Amino acid sequence: MRNSAFLAMGAGLLILQSNLFRIIGKLNIPGSTPSLLLPLIVFMGVHEYSIARGAALSFLLGYLLDLFAGAPVGLFTFITVATFVVSRAAGVRLAAQTLLTKIALAFVFGLVEGVLIVILTAIFGGDAARPRALALLVAPHAVSTALFAPLVFRMAERVHQATINIPRPGESPR
Repeated sequence: MRNSAFLAMGAGLLILQSNLFRIIGKLNIPGSTPSLLLPLIVFMGVHEYSIARGAALSFLLGYLLDLFAGAPVGLFTFITVATFVVSRAAGVRLAAQTLLTKIALAFVFGLVEGVLIVILTAIFGGDAARPRALALLVAPHAVSTALFAPLVFRMAERVHQATINIPRPGESPR
């Protein structure tokens, strides 16, 4: 149930993100469209999700992002899974409970995501100018992602609370 809910929420966030691009794009600030999927991946990482389940969900959501963005297949798939694993490791040390930690986590992971995109594009891309152009978009993208992160974290927390499986008397916990 929870997996399906987070998958549906991620797909909804991707649809919202693609439409947000049209609205924010009118501001003429390159790279200012936030990644709404990134805070969801970080949320799953810093909470109690198992590595296998979280990596599988991250894989599916990253693949959907590849399809939505028209990116080379595997670029965002790899980045979302890597983000989940790193946030899972950081989740032992960090708890995204305050507004400041939510914003900071989203900003740092937004920077990491942007740097990974630039590096992978430089390694595997055919155009030498593209990584330099993408590097200029990393900071505004991370800032806009951090600004939208509390909203996504709040939505993810509601889904998390709504899908808690409490065993009834006489049932064994799964």
